[in-house]
Amino acid sequence: MASPAAAGPGAALPPAAARRDFYWLRSFIAGGVAGCCAKTTTAPLDRVKILLQAHNHHYKHLGVFSTLRAVPKKEGYLGLYKGNGAMMIRIFPYGAIQFMAFDQYKKVIKQQLGISGHVHRLMAGSMAGITAVICTYPLDMVRVRLAFQVKGEHKYMGIIHAFKMIYTKEGGFSGFYRGLMPTVVGMAPYAGFSFFTFGTLKSIGLAQAPNLLGRPSLDNPDVLVLKTHVNLLCGGIAGAIAQTISYPLDVTRRRMQLGAVLPDSEKCLTMVQTLKYVYQQHGVRRGLYRGLSLNYIRCIPSQAVAFTTYELMKQFLHLN
Repeated sequence: MASPAAAGPGAALPPAAARRDFYWLRSFIAGGVAGCCAKTTTAPLDRVKILLQAHNHHYKHLGVFSTLRAVPKKEGYLGLYKGNGAMMIRIFPYGAIQFMAFDQYKKVIKQQLGISGHVHRLMAGSMAGITAVICTYPLDMVRVRLAFQVKGEHKYMGIIHAFKMIYTKEGGFSGFYRGLMPTVVGMAPYAGFSFFTFGTLKSIGLAQAPNLLGRPSLDNPDVLVLKTHVNLLCGGIAGAIAQTISYPLDVTRRRMQLGAVLPDSEKCLTMVQTLKYVYQQHGVRRGLYRGLSLNYIRCIPSQAVAFTTYELMKQFLHLN
């Protein structure tokens, strides 16, 4: 039987080699598409969450649904998508790095440290989330600044202008990483428990009820994957649990990112200062967990779409 090399340079790669070819690139694309689909689904809720978390003076006396109604009246329906351009520029590499890093960290932890089962999902998820945050944080900073602006009170004219203003007015490159610490501290449990919960539910579901919950993968019939509606359910549960654990740190991060935009910014210079200030001024429910109900509405479909899209893209790009 002729070897692949003997077949000539124009010969097709064997199936196994074809699957390995550009694996990292295909994994990167799958994660990026998953992230974009998830965030586009919930972009209006993301904008409202930022307005409520930082107590924007136009909407600070309103609740979640009243703000959703008030924003289109004041700023038009496109106001619900303010900052979404910066979000898409950020979320593609963020989702791509996070999902790709999770797969790679999981392999490394299992092979190098000998840790497997549920624990290595938690560790790999936390490390993947932190990696993605650090790589894309400046884009998240700009997106938050644009989303916080209200029509008629624009400090930043667009993505590039916001980058220039932050760089020149807020200390150069360090200005882009304001609020990074609570983001990293919050992302570790958020991403960790998100991947952990989804992976655990997936493995238990396929082990206990493979015929009811699973089906053969489109690209590899030997691999069993969850049915689409079950994927959505598992992703939603994973998002809800992860958000509940990490939400106070998300509030802290947003306030620190907004920086000089807020009148009380001098009281929110560090993570600990911000946590104390928000708690003292607004308490737990109206401060540290303000907007959590919106985050459930936002995060459950977002994570459901993210995990489901990634699982489908893995099949489409032959990653199984």
